[in-house]
Amino acid sequence: MTLTAKALWVIERNLDRPLTLGEIAAACGVSPHHLAHAFGRTAGQAVMQYVRRRRLAAAARALAAGAPDILDLALSHGYGSHEAFTRAFRAEFGATPGEVRHKGNTEDLPMNEAMKIPPARDAEPAPPRIERAGPMLFVGLAGRHALGATQGVPAQWQAFMARYGEIADKADPIPVGVSRDMDEDGNFDYLCAVAVKRFSGTPRGLVELRIPARGYAVFTHRDHVSTIGATYGAIFERWRPETHRLAADAPMLERHLPGFDPKTGLGGVEIWIPIDDAG
Repeated sequence: MTLTAKALWVIERNLDRPLTLGEIAAACGVSPHHLAHAFGRTAGQAVMQYVRRRRLAAAARALAAGAPDILDLALSHGYGSHEAFTRAFRAEFGATPGEVRHKGNTEDLPMNEAMKIPPARDAEPAPPRIERAGPMLFVGLAGRHALGATQGVPAQWQAFMARYGEIADKADPIPVGVSRDMDEDGNFDYLCAVAVKRFSGTPRGLVELRIPARGYAVFTHRDHVSTIGATYGAIFERWRPETHRLAADAPMLERHLPGFDPKTGLGGVEIWIPIDDAG
């Protein structure tokens, strides 16, 4: 059973009680950071987003069946007030709880049914090399994206490369992508960057990032860069470091290989997954 399949089982079994990302991850034997990436890459949405949508679907069915008290229903489905529940319900279904109760059915609602994940493919990512690196200094262009909606990343790279020549004291000419600070809704910061020897006169509109020294598991993605999401999915779903250390909640790196061609997206990328230094 894949990690996402385990998480889905935990969620569906416990939809009737409070759930947190940490609790779901603990039940699956991984860190919240690891689960967030595995689930997001495989399911195309964040763990807690899926939980909320499944609870709203359950609430819609209860309303259609005539649930008498909307506030009680809101509280039992994880909302702190009638207003918060109504806002979320309308955003999900385009109708208010009262309208669904009056109609008495959910036939026209976009219900988020229990997700079924196909069996994992037999192929697994090639074993990574374990490497310690850093500290590292980066200067780059920052953007905020969501798992399953990263279509803005290529445009961000185009904008960054137009300013690449403004950055001084480069430590390595090959650009690096940095992913960090994912929230429970699957939104994360992505930095198109280049490593520098020191921070000196960073151009306006670009940001500085210092990453402390730590261990990484380094995987190679050799296919077209547009398919890198599938490699991430395979890593987080099926990989366990030979050192038995889990992915850590720290920035991940995408390093273009020396032969990478930004015009074609071919040439390969290394994926640097931070690992828990404990143990």
